[in-house]
Order: sequence, then structure tokens, then C-alpha cells
Amino acid sequence: MADIKYYDVILKPVVTEKSMNMMADKKYTFYVHPQANKSQIKEAVEKMFEGTKVKKVNTMNLSGKDRRRGMIVGKTAKRKKAIVFLTEESKDIEIFTGL
Repeated sequence: MADIKYYDVILKPVVTEKSMNMMADKKYTFYVHPQANKSQIKEAVEKMFEGTKVKKVNTMNLSGKDRRRGMIVGKTAKRKKAIVFLTEESKDIEIFTGL
């Protein structure tokens, strides 16, 4: 397994209508490094965003979709998505404010 630093774990936030509605319940969605595990994701969120305390992390592996260009068939890149649950006394994550 590769040595992944905490600043390499979180790739970008997921901004969809469903993920925005989950923010009211202190659930935040991120695309993460495909080899990162739940404890690394928890550590990365707590270090990158001051005042946050993670209660639970759910992860899901998203396989690549088939794409065609004429007779050539290829696949898009596979990704990993994480839903991070924060505790009640935790601060909100600032990058999502104002969206």
C-alpha cells in the first residue's frame, strides 16, 4: 500500500443537490484517494478543517463507465467517494458555506 499523506487523501468535494441537502445533518461528501481507508479519511478531515470532529465515515468505490468512440471501447477512471459524518458539537466545514 502506498504511503498516503493526509493532504493527499481528500481530492475534491462533491457538489450535488443531494450532498447539499445532507449538509444540514452534518454529512459532507468528498472524492478521496482510491487507496485511502476510513481511518486515513477521518484523520485528513480533522487535520485539514480546524474544529471538526468526525463521528463516522462511509466509503464507496465507483467503477469507471464504459465509453465508446466509434469502434474503440474504453473506460473512464474509477473513483472513491466518502461521506463524512460530523459530531453535533463539531464546527461546520467552511468550503461548503456560500454554495
